[in-house]
Amino acid sequence: MTNPIADPLVEITDTDAESRLVDIDATLEGVATVTLNRAFRRNAFNAELIAALHEAFETLQGAEGVRVVFLRGAGGTFSAGADLDWMREAIDRTEADNRDDAMQLARMLKSLWDIPALTVALVEGGAFGGGAGLAAACDLAVATADAKFSFSEVRLGLIAATISPYVVGAIGPRQARALFATGKVFDAAHAEKIGLVSEIVADTAALEAARDRIGAEMMACAPEAVAESKKLVEDVAYRPVDEVMEETARRIARIRVSPEGQEGVRAFLEKRKPYWLG
Repeated sequence: MTNPIADPLVEITDTDAESRLVDIDATLEGVATVTLNRAFRRNAFNAELIAALHEAFETLQGAEGVRVVFLRGAGGTFSAGADLDWMREAIDRTEADNRDDAMQLARMLKSLWDIPALTVALVEGGAFGGGAGLAAACDLAVATADAKFSFSEVRLGLIAATISPYVVGAIGPRQARALFATGKVFDAAHAEKIGLVSEIVADTAALEAARDRIGAEMMACAPEAVAESKKLVEDVAYRPVDEVMEETARRIARIRVSPEGQEGVRAFLEKRKPYWLG
């Protein structure tokens, strides 16, 4: 059996081929949890899982009432990267076929990135290759203290291409160059130090508690303002301040006169809860 810590490719007998690849659970309050459900392969990517995740993320983009989305893996592992059988198939494909295949992964990641609600990766076990890319594409990542990470594509003669925009955005160019070029395995403490992880918790029970806490905290945030805040960051990142001053002024002016903006400020001044708190 392949060691998932040293190598993100996983080769394990498929004992649960009939199970759903992705589960979505949601509460009436708008807390959604997306679970990668290939525990028998440590939630490693293949074409079918990528397609199922893409569909789930696109569904959540348009779902009314969703306030926060958690992403996790079944069976105690976030995602071990690329499935070995999937990689074997790629060897015999043409460059054009491989480009089409890679675009499916790229579109899936972009569909996660485009979810208007806050997205939070709950990482335990391992997050390797594309799995670490999933965590980077979320707005926040909470990891157990014993979680392991790696961008080990270079050790296979490959590069972390489709996940690179999200990883570089999360940890910066210098850290990304070092980790992409070495393929080293690193722990949750280092992941937090470089910005890939937002918070470290002791164990799975503490991860559940963090999910509950963050879910409750997001109920205090106006959903449209959350979506606009995420888009704001994307639009102003890495642009000179002079280029974005007028645009940022227009955006806050629009938000101030919006129903949520009006309600939020009025509720604060009137010392009451805004309507989105129920």
